[in-house]
Amino acid sequence: MVSSFSLPSCTSNMEMYHVLEPRRAEMGKNRERRRRSSTDSQHQRMVANVRERQRTQSLNDAFACLRNIIPTLPSDKLSKIQTLRLASSYIHFLYRILEETDHLQEHTIQEAEIVKEEFIHPDALSYAFSVWRMEGEFGH
Repeated sequence: MVSSFSLPSCTSNMEMYHVLEPRRAEMGKNRERRRRSSTDSQHQRMVANVRERQRTQSLNDAFACLRNIIPTLPSDKLSKIQTLRLASSYIHFLYRILEETDHLQEHTIQEAEIVKEEFIHPDALSYAFSVWRMEGEFGH
């Protein structure tokens, strides 16, 4: 690379100082920019870390709510992916119950109401889901 800057062949120290001084000033500005840039990037990193902690906390709160809704066994220590799979199974289980009650409505309204009343109580649903899950049907 050929530089556009060249020193005259014979220069005094004073002339040399005047030639190099603008270059030194420019280097000082670059250092200042780097310091500012470093401070800016530290601030950006800090803000990004705060956002990430908030996002993670929000996600953890959502999983905690989901774990409270989904019937689980006392022995369950579920990871996030296991919790999502169990939630999916629970939704499938509830869908099957609704299908069965809709099918019963075709026969008699009274029978359908009895089945709905049995499963409306959360404890009954929880128990039925646990039994269904233990039978291994949730994997199908």
